[in-house]
Amino acid sequence: AVRKNLYFAQLRVLCLNGLQGQPLKEADGNRDYNQDQGNEKKQKEQAAYTKKILLRLAGIMGLGGTMTVVYIFGTYLNSLSDFFFLLKDTILYIYTIYSIQLKRTFKYFKDYRQMIIEPTSPKLLPDPLKEPYYQAPYTLVLELTDVLLHPEWSLETGWRFKKRPGIDYLLQQLSPLYEIVIFTAETGMTAYPLIDSIDPQGFVMYRLFRDATRYMDGHHVKDVSCLNRDATKVIVVDCKREAFGLQPFNGMALRKWDGNSDDRTLYDLTAFLKTIAINGVEDVRTVLENYAHEEDPIEAFKRRQAQLAQEEEQRLSELSKHKKQSVSLGSLAVRLWARSKQQ
Repeated sequence: AVRKNLYFAQLRVLCLNGLQGQPLKEADGNRDYNQDQGNEKKQKEQAAYTKKILLRLAGIMGLGGTMTVVYIFGTYLNSLSDFFFLLKDTILYIYTIYSIQLKRTFKYFKDYRQMIIEPTSPKLLPDPLKEPYYQAPYTLVLELTDVLLHPEWSLETGWRFKKRPGIDYLLQQLSPLYEIVIFTAETGMTAYPLIDSIDPQGFVMYRLFRDATRYMDGHHVKDVSCLNRDATKVIVVDCKREAFGLQPFNGMALRKWDGNSDDRTLYDLTAFLKTIAINGVEDVRTVLENYAHEEDPIEAFKRRQAQLAQEEEQRLSELSKHKKQSVSLGSLAVRLWARSKQQ
C-alpha cells in the first residue's frame, strides 16, 4: 500500500510538472546528480575505511617488526657477548699457557746457566772425620789433565792418556799427610775411569769434576771456599793459574807436562809438600805466597833448597872450624898448666 501511495505521489508530481510545462529531462538530471553525490559519499567512506584498515595494519606490522628487531638484535647481542667472553677466555687461556711455558723455559735456562756457572753445592766435600777416625791435617787438590796425565790423540788410536812419572810415589808418600782430592775440569764420564786406572790402591779420598767448578771469564775455577775445609790447610796444584784465581795464595801452578818420560816434577813436588807437612806449617798460604810469581815454583823450590843446603853446609863447616880452634886452644891451655905445675 505504501509503494502504491508513493507511486501515485510521483505520478502526481510528474503530471503537475507536465502541466506547468517543465520538461521531464530536468527530473532525470536531478536524479543523476543525487546518485553522483551518493556515490562520492560512498567512495569517501570507503577510502576512510581503507585508510583506517591500512593504518591498523601498519601499526600491527610496525609493532611486529619492532618486536622482531628487538628479539633478533637481543639474540645477536647475547651471542656477541658470549663470543667476546669466549674470546676473552681464550686469550686469557693462551696467555696463561704461554706465560707458564715461558716461565718454565726461562727457569730451565736459568737453572742450566746456574749449573754451569756455580758449583753443584756450597759444600763439595763432607765434613772432616772425627776421632777415632784419622783425618789428615792438610788437603791436597790435584788437577788430572796435564798434571797427572797427558792426553794424546792420533788417527790410529784416538784419544789416549799417558801416565806421568812419579804418580804412584806421590800418592803413596803423601797419603798419610794429606787428604788427597782429584779436582779436575774434565767431565765425570771422562775422568772417573782415568782416576781408577792411576789409583788402584785407593789413595784418592774424593773426586770432583767440572760441575763442581765455578765458571768465570771462560775458565773453570776451583773455589777453595766451597771445599768445606780450612783454607789455611788447603793446597791446589794445577797447570793454570786461573784455576785457583779466587784464592791465588792457595795454589801452585806447575808447568804443563808435555808427555816427556824423563820428567821428575812429581818427585820434587812430593819433597816440597812433605817439607810443608813435616814442619807443621800453620798457614800454607804464607809459604805458597813466596812462589806465587814464579813461572816454575818447583824449580824455584829446588833452587832455594840447594841454596839452603849450601848455607847449612857452610854453617856446619864454620862450626867445625870453631870446634877445632877451641879444642886446640884447650889442649894448649892444658899443656901450659901442666908445665907450670911441674915447675
